[in-house]
Amino acid sequence: MEPAKEEESSVQDEAVDKSNFKNCNHIAFYRRQKLLHPGKSLYQALLDSVTLCNDSVKLQIINEENKVPLLVEIYAIEGNIFRLKINEVAPLKSRYEVPDVLIKEPTTQSKTTAQKKEDTSIDSSQENQEDVGLWQEEFGSFLDIKANGPTSVGLDFSLHGCEHVYGIPEHAETLLLKNTSDDDAYRLFNLDVYGHKIYDKMGIYGSVPFLLAHKPDRTSGIFWLNSSETLVEINTKAVMEHVPSRSPPDITKRRVVPQTDVHWMSESGIIDVFLLMGPTPFDIFKQYAQLTGTQALPPLFSLGYHQCRWNYEDEQDIKAVDAGFDEHDIPYDVIWLDIEHTEGKMYFTWDKKKFQHPERMQELLKRKKRKLVVIIDPHIKVDPMYTLYSEAKKKGYFVKDRKGQDFEGICWPGSSSYLDFTNPEVREWYADQFSFKSYKGSTDILFVWNDMNEPSVFKGAELTMQRDAVHHGNWEHREVHNLYGFYQQMATAEGLIKRSGGQNRPFVLTRSFFAGSQKYGAVWTGDNVAEWSYLKISIPMLLTISIAGISFCGADVGGFIGDPEPELLVRWYQAGAYQPFFRGHANMESKRREPWLFGDENTQLIREAIRERYTLLPYLYSLFYRAHTTAEPVMRPLWVEFPKEQETFGVEDEYMLGNALLVHPVIEQEATTVNVLLPGSDEVWYDLRRFRRLDYPGTLKIPVTLESIPVFQRGGSVVPLKTTVGRSTEWMTDISYELRVALDYKDFAVGELYLDDGHSFQYLHKKQFLHRKFTFHKNVFSSSCADEIGQYHTKCVVERVLILGVQKQPTSVTASLQSKRDGKDKEVVFTYDAKTSTLTLEKLLLNVGADWEIHIK
Repeated sequence: MEPAKEEESSVQDEAVDKSNFKNCNHIAFYRRQKLLHPGKSLYQALLDSVTLCNDSVKLQIINEENKVPLLVEIYAIEGNIFRLKINEVAPLKSRYEVPDVLIKEPTTQSKTTAQKKEDTSIDSSQENQEDVGLWQEEFGSFLDIKANGPTSVGLDFSLHGCEHVYGIPEHAETLLLKNTSDDDAYRLFNLDVYGHKIYDKMGIYGSVPFLLAHKPDRTSGIFWLNSSETLVEINTKAVMEHVPSRSPPDITKRRVVPQTDVHWMSESGIIDVFLLMGPTPFDIFKQYAQLTGTQALPPLFSLGYHQCRWNYEDEQDIKAVDAGFDEHDIPYDVIWLDIEHTEGKMYFTWDKKKFQHPERMQELLKRKKRKLVVIIDPHIKVDPMYTLYSEAKKKGYFVKDRKGQDFEGICWPGSSSYLDFTNPEVREWYADQFSFKSYKGSTDILFVWNDMNEPSVFKGAELTMQRDAVHHGNWEHREVHNLYGFYQQMATAEGLIKRSGGQNRPFVLTRSFFAGSQKYGAVWTGDNVAEWSYLKISIPMLLTISIAGISFCGADVGGFIGDPEPELLVRWYQAGAYQPFFRGHANMESKRREPWLFGDENTQLIREAIRERYTLLPYLYSLFYRAHTTAEPVMRPLWVEFPKEQETFGVEDEYMLGNALLVHPVIEQEATTVNVLLPGSDEVWYDLRRFRRLDYPGTLKIPVTLESIPVFQRGGSVVPLKTTVGRSTEWMTDISYELRVALDYKDFAVGELYLDDGHSFQYLHKKQFLHRKFTFHKNVFSSSCADEIGQYHTKCVVERVLILGVQKQPTSVTASLQSKRDGKDKEVVFTYDAKTSTLTLEKLLLNVGADWEIHIK
């Protein structure tokens, strides 16, 4: 959210004050690691310690200076993954190994053939160089006591032939990772950075230590499983390599090739790293999901539009805003409440004056088939009269300081203690707080927003918790820092599931996240600013989060801080409508900005953008099903779909939504044209709105007006849409479908539709779902079952089919149900537009769950 009140006025004008946060040179373990040189390792392998098993190699290495032995374990894991673990053989104190992120202990793969092994330099924590940061470290007025001494780890990787690397969110940076300098490494350390600076490598709200490397013939990945502060240095350079030659041995051929060196450094823990060998981008996504899990399938309502601000004042305000959407014919699904809705910033409570009848308020929303989201942060007000605090204190559920007392820091309620979510017992207790019995005034349409969970501590070093604070198991906060928000979201999601008796899917938005957070809900990019540059940077930020496994992500539409001009707001709505999580949000200091407050013309433009989103929901929901089942990112960079097309490797102003839609938001003020790259020499593209066919891919100058942004459908795809929209997703259950068929140069197309009840786990437990496949081939368009296991009854029909790229007008079109082959074919009403080569089939009324064929002659 935002900093303490006294800091607000200064940051409104100039985003973040970076003096509150460390740069690399402030970080002692980074300075020590920099004294080590790649390729000049202090370690020797003890060859007599090597043991070979079917699935692993184990050996010891020893530091030549301090003679401390380390155990190296290398495992081959099913699915083309290798795991490297390095730990001390006999540590004075056990090192932290990250729990709960891996969905299971990876299954090793037996190897009967010898494996090639390469020498790797390893930087451990046993440096002898003098440095004031060995036993304590100062930053400003804060002192970090290191009771266990220095414990950093580091490892270098050389990626041969690669010059394009991606990932390691979260940073407000370019999609393509940049070379780093000595004092400017990518930092992974979750921090509350209000108005985060853009094009900067400082750590912000989330950390996923997962890097992808790509070249035209291979994608690979490095997953560094460590939850302490981590720094990543990147250096891409040209190196000489020898080329095998049949010429005489005295004639050597050499060539210049790129190489990217990646240096990982973490403050503590062990080295536990997974090498994902691909070879394709989609193989990498599956391999990473095999380790950390796939995106949870969200409830359908959460893919609609969300309306939020800090803060809607009271029940009357909520009622008026809700009515405003209906009055202006704008669909929306969820209205949000920030911290002011509580009694004295005490979570799980309601302000008794402003929200006297919270259940009645929710009942009114429920009748309109809408939902409520409330904020619940991890800090708990220190107040013996506050039941949550007194119970947690009595049970010993708070994080401790290094002296063994409950850690106290300043946050929204004032003096606060922080629940220790690393403790499974605390998570279970916290989950129980969401029951209707415990959370008075809550109903089954109330869902949750976890904010400030880096964790944010207003008067702490870097506005977060002291690193020498102590968690469950006597682990220091430095070990688990980047996991804190991950654990709160896990406990919250579990609480909402328990509340429904295990029946319904939760919705939980978190600001702080880690590898594996995709299993528990959605994330957003935090406290952005209402400026064009923040709209622009949101695209590479979301793409980076998406390829790191978290598909359900978004940026606050309009910018949280400040007041967007109407053109910027319109452009942000148009972009957000084609991104996974779609929420308008504003700061308390910002002017009200409900969509109808900017004049009739802008209201119409915003209405149209939001309505486009609702039309698109069948396609989006199907994409989320693929993310859930096969780990394909919903929003993805062009290079993922076109891995051999080098011109796509650095593109970050446009993206693919699934494999069918290419989206190019307008991110420049008063733009009249945009340059759009339509990749693929053998691809056909169609303007999504005007149906114009573009047979000559490449970079095109596309004229734009304020009415819309360029969106193109890829030839060879089928996109399911709704024919009209309702007031929210739940109003649209029985609205008919339109199938948008875009033919490729072979006159072929294929696509799918996933459908279930939109809210429960019945798709999983009872296999109550429909998964349909649509194919256009040899002038026959057919619907067939993509998964025979799924069974779900729906009255919904396919009413209309648009086929783009039909080169000549047909003489007749007939439809037949496969279940009634003995019956007569049904004549289909059709029109043909020769100008756009579009064939429109209408009044089909074909059940979406049935097998059928449409024959075009």
